[in-house]
Amino acid sequence: MHKILYDITKFTALDYEDHLSAVLWFGGCNMRCPYCHNSDIVFGKNNITKDELFTFLKSRIGRLEAVVLSGGECTLYKDLPNLAKEIKKLGFKIKIDTNGTKPDIIKEMIEKKFIDFISLDYKAPKKHYHKVTQNSDFDKFYETLTYLIKKDQNFEVRTTVHTDLLGVYDINLIIKELHLLGYKGNYYIQNYMHQDKILGDLKEQKKIIDKDKIIKDLISVKFRNF
Repeated sequence: MHKILYDITKFTALDYEDHLSAVLWFGGCNMRCPYCHNSDIVFGKNNITKDELFTFLKSRIGRLEAVVLSGGECTLYKDLPNLAKEIKKLGFKIKIDTNGTKPDIIKEMIEKKFIDFISLDYKAPKKHYHKVTQNSDFDKFYETLTYLIKKDQNFEVRTTVHTDLLGVYDINLIIKELHLLGYKGNYYIQNYMHQDKILGDLKEQKKIIDKDKIIKDLISVKFRNF
């Protein structure tokens, strides 16, 4: 039988704020960010069938509030809208973690009210986007970002920072851009936390980004892992 998931985290209180959730990990990704901690998922084969997934989810009705669709990159799964529809029928809220490079999938899911919350990765300003992601779909990401702002969708924007890749100037550029676009949510600056098993050959940062030099009066800026 066709396998659609790499793994399931059966319980978490961290991945969707204020919600007890399960995380569905979709194997495969269209990016190769060197700081990625999920290299096994990026290159791994899916292990779990749709039937196995729904047997699990039905056993969690009344015990969990939400399901997080993550990866890898969950929007690469072409049947994601229909899967989300079936999950919603069980009474769960849905959050997705995405790099935003599949705007058509995201638009369809929002128009059909299959998504309750989105964490959108703003990987880098356009001039550094390919260097950070090994992907050239910045314009598709930007289409997703501007669509979500226009729709007033409930979402957050986040950037992982390793100072070998991005500096204060780059982060402030993103903040200014979000402000000009009218973004009203939280912008999370996530400090890179070194692990031995990552996708690239980055070393531990020699210095972390200087929070005091980050612009904080244009949008709501939050810091993680500092």
